[in-house]
Amino acid sequence: QVQLVESGGGLVQAGGSLRLSCAASGRTFSSRAMGWFRQVPGKEREFVAAISWSGGSTYYADSVKGRFSISRDNAKNTVYLQMNSLKPEDTADYYCAAAALGYGLKGRVSEYDYWGQGTQVTVSS
Repeated sequence: QVQLVESGGGLVQAGGSLRLSCAASGRTFSSRAMGWFRQVPGKEREFVAAISWSGGSTYYADSVKGRFSISRDNAKNTVYLQMNSLKPEDTADYYCAAAALGYGLKGRVSEYDYWGQGTQVTVSS
């Protein structure tokens, strides 16, 4: 069992930055790939970024490549999403997720077993 709690969302102007954090509990956190997803009301949840259990591999959606950076600190059971050069179209609820063991880097929602409650990010133009 893994429990996830996101924080760091808020309101920011276009071009600004935010850093999301995801605090995890559970003994298997450091063995799992972790991901960030986002969702706008009325639309499907979409993949943003993923990181392997060791932090050695990362994977990004094309829409955020070069602007967002995912990282993790296994000693602190925490995953981060640094978001720079934010655009109004980045406005969404952002969710942290823990992948099934051995999965997760392809960004498929179905490969993720545990989800946080989400944190809202609003980018004003």
